Amino acid sequence: MKALVFEAPGRLKWKNVPEPVLQEPYGAILHPVAISVCSSDIHTVYGGGVPKQTNHIMGHECLARIVRLGQQVRDFQVGEVVAVPAITPDWRAADVQLLNERHAGEHFSGHRLGRTWPGVFADYFALPDADTMLAHIPENVTMEQALMSVDVMTTGFTGAEYAQIKSGDTVCVMGIGPVGLMAVAGAAHMGAARIIAVGTRPVCVKLAKQYGANDIVSYKNGDTVQQILRMTDGVGPDSVIIAGGGDEAFTQAVDMVRYGIGTVSNVNYYGGTGFLAFPKFSGGRGMAGKTVHTELAKGGRVRIERMMSLIRYGRVDPGPLVTHQFNGLDELTSAVDLMRQKPPELIKTMVRID
Repeated sequence: MKALVFEAPGRLKWKNVPEPVLQEPYGAILHPVAISVCSSDIHTVYGGGVPKQTNHIMGHECLARIVRLGQQVRDFQVGEVVAVPAITPDWRAADVQLLNERHAGEHFSGHRLGRTWPGVFADYFALPDADTMLAHIPENVTMEQALMSVDVMTTGFTGAEYAQIKSGDTVCVMGIGPVGLMAVAGAAHMGAARIIAVGTRPVCVKLAKQYGANDIVSYKNGDTVQQILRMTDGVGPDSVIIAGGGDEAFTQAVDMVRYGIGTVSNVNYYGGTGFLAFPKFSGGRGMAGKTVHTELAKGGRVRIERMMSLIRYGRVDPGPLVTHQFNGLDELTSAVDLMRQKPPELIKTMVRID
């Protein structure tokens, strides 16, 4: 079959590779019908992310048609089009009983598709446990909406959930790319009264306001922390969700979040190695009462089906995140190139396979 593989740092290449083998008794073989390129794919190939083995198949955001199923699969049928969660925990691992499903058995075990397992940039791919790793798509949920639910929507909502938002809170969302936009939507859904979004691209600013942002802060207008502290009478936001930015974003979040009851929720990816700076003074020299969460997105079947329930009943519409569409697997390289270039009008891509 044809697959787009990581050949070397800075280089993706189409290659003919063996088709995946069905993993009995619970597995599935799937054919992608819609794919989106994640910014983490770009980091991995072009930006010094965690190195992959050569000829590794990339990709983890897709909808797919079921081609084959193991004999013990109960809840899905061959021919059904399903959403494929980007995060696929091993729900049979013992650590799941400790509510540690995203790191059950080993670090980042929930994030395997396209990372340690062959990904979705191919004619076919396999998953070992269809009943826990695939999600039914409701009839009135569009392909664009379903595709955005499998990664960016659940990631943004994870950020909002770990921000411990209470009704009436003031929340700051740092970075309003696709994940940040969904964090804005998540914060609004959870009852935030005032949402301050940090970002500059006009296409994202417009959507941030649609999703519930009351105020927009741009670094071009001065120090981000000082702007937000002035807007909150020196108190700072009750919660800060970090959904974008460089290493400095982590420090800025701790700087600005409220003393005593403030929560920083990070779902941002920081490339490379080294350290993230925890500010000693605004951290109260270790006694500021500020809570920090660093979280991988929630995933699995039930999580993504619940995301699509929010879509189905009109609570959230992630469909507008798709700004650029392509047709045919061959056009996947065009989508990758576009994500790498990141033009100002881009948020997310969608490649329709059939």
